[in-house]
Amino acid sequence: MQKFLCAMLLSTASATGAFAQDAKPASDATIAAQRSMAAQLPVDDGRDLEFADRGFIGTLADPIITNKDGKPVWNLGAYDWMGNSASPDTVNPSLWRHMGLLRKHGLYAVTDNMWQVRGFDVSNMTIIKGQTGWIIIDPLTSRDTAAAALKLVNEKLGTRPVSAVIYSHSHGDHFGGVRGIVNEADVKAGKVTIIAPEHFLAETASENVMAGPAMGRRATFQFGTNLAPGPQGQMGSGIGKGIGGGDITLISPTIDIRKTGEVREIDGVNLEFQMVPATEAPAEMNVYIPAARTFLAAEIATCSLHNILTPRGAKVRDALSWSGFLNEAVNLYGDRSDTIISSHCWPRFGQSEVKGWLSGQRDNYRYLHDQTVRMMNKGMTQVEIAEALKAPPAIGDQWFNKGYYGTYSHNSKAVYQYYLGWYDAVPANLNPHPPEVRAAKMVAAMGGAKKLLAAAKKAMKAGDYRWSSDLLNQLVFADPKNVEGRALLADSYEQQGYQAESAIWRNMFLTGAAELRRGMKAGVSTQSIDMISAIPTGLLLDSVATRLDPKIIGNAALTLNFVISDRKETAKVTVGNAVMISEMGTGHAAPAVTISGPRQLFLALLFLKMPAAQLQMAGLKIEGDRSVVDKLQAALDPMPGAFNIAEP
Repeated sequence: MQKFLCAMLLSTASATGAFAQDAKPASDATIAAQRSMAAQLPVDDGRDLEFADRGFIGTLADPIITNKDGKPVWNLGAYDWMGNSASPDTVNPSLWRHMGLLRKHGLYAVTDNMWQVRGFDVSNMTIIKGQTGWIIIDPLTSRDTAAAALKLVNEKLGTRPVSAVIYSHSHGDHFGGVRGIVNEADVKAGKVTIIAPEHFLAETASENVMAGPAMGRRATFQFGTNLAPGPQGQMGSGIGKGIGGGDITLISPTIDIRKTGEVREIDGVNLEFQMVPATEAPAEMNVYIPAARTFLAAEIATCSLHNILTPRGAKVRDALSWSGFLNEAVNLYGDRSDTIISSHCWPRFGQSEVKGWLSGQRDNYRYLHDQTVRMMNKGMTQVEIAEALKAPPAIGDQWFNKGYYGTYSHNSKAVYQYYLGWYDAVPANLNPHPPEVRAAKMVAAMGGAKKLLAAAKKAMKAGDYRWSSDLLNQLVFADPKNVEGRALLADSYEQQGYQAESAIWRNMFLTGAAELRRGMKAGVSTQSIDMISAIPTGLLLDSVATRLDPKIIGNAALTLNFVISDRKETAKVTVGNAVMISEMGTGHAAPAVTISGPRQLFLALLFLKMPAAQLQMAGLKIEGDRSVVDKLQAALDPMPGAFNIAEP
């Protein structure tokens, strides 16, 4: 049963191969834009390159990381083709410089008894030498890349067990590889400690289970999952390479950190924590290592402006708090740190670098916040603010403040949304037609498809790809079978991708182009049976409730008791008014049906919708009105799959 569940839920969780390269060359307008960008870039003083190379010990001889079945899930050398050449016309020169630094991979010494493995995933694995074993901070995204990283550590530094794991926050690339480095039996036996910020599991469930299907599909665009690395393809993610394949795993934390300044002795090493909730993740913390005079800024400070609202979707973040926590970090740890590292990108060395890096990014988020609010209070809308707001040179000319991941355009809209929501107060935008209806009316109003195509071609010839894609998107949503319109929209998206300084904007434009040309492909799943198994049952049942179809359940009133034998849990489930309410630790006095068995069988019943009769043969016990089970199961949507984005 376990293997079957894994196969079902992980069917899209490994690399799926890239789109066929059907790319066009850079247009004259794009070439001119790239040259203009190159002329505006600040002087490169070489510090980033020196910091990115410092402490290199070695990397794996074989660049291909495979899973247990021998299937490749990560290629360390995916960007070797870049060499030391100048940026091609199809890549923004600022992004080209940035990716030249991010493509480095291997084991690096940070300071005494402290190392990082970089380039084995989108994130970094940090290693601290404890008295008896390794303390690992952020075990990457998948079992396979984490295992390969630990193998390199043991080969280069000497084999030791893992004594503790720290999850800095509730995003999968910071916990998903945990089973590649530790055994859950050792955790349960107390041999391995797992530390996480308060509310870690609840926020993991919210992002990866509750909204996981939608986020997973959108992440295919954000990270360019189906784009091959290349001068006309994927150029990383702005804070790392890309998202690899392999199993996403999770073991529940054994210790929650709850307050800033909390100190824990872990395997003989004192660690101090700074809580930074509602910044890059709802549950997040930084780690200070006093003996190493090193501050790990998790993901609130990296080599790029981050996202206040990530394009893949998430809870909007608090830019003001983000800036405030960076300021707190300067005050608490700036004078005590000689080195600063993060869970992405490369370190910086020297106390002045630590304070300059933190304070520079503090000012970036504060300026973004304050100026968005200032313009907002003048009556400017999201789009107007995004067009007007630019970082001043004192902030924007610092390489680590550039928009390789987040952008001022996207982030200013997020700040606006944080305070005012999506509605801009213009009544015409309060109740517009849905996209397909509006598109058909717009095409008709412009005089039909031929006139719209002519206008779009004129815009493209002038290099106004923003306007051409606006026009052509209307045509494709009105008539997705319009071959010429699809092809031109793909071309328009492609040129905007080539020009983008942000790696993820590039990915989104190029993925849109690829899907218009070649159709939709599956991406990387954010869910796995292992991660779901670690999520508290109550949170899982809340997720199940979001799949209840009111048209199917109708006015049915259902009462069920769940008895989860292997976890000694009970749940009271009530369906009425097309709503499913679950309460843990209690039950109906006289339920219509009681279902008993191990939680794996409940997952199969509610997530995979396996027939109840088949599950009864596997050990699920159903007492009472069996039709109640059938009605509930029939009313649950299947686990969502991919959906269209670039077309209706």
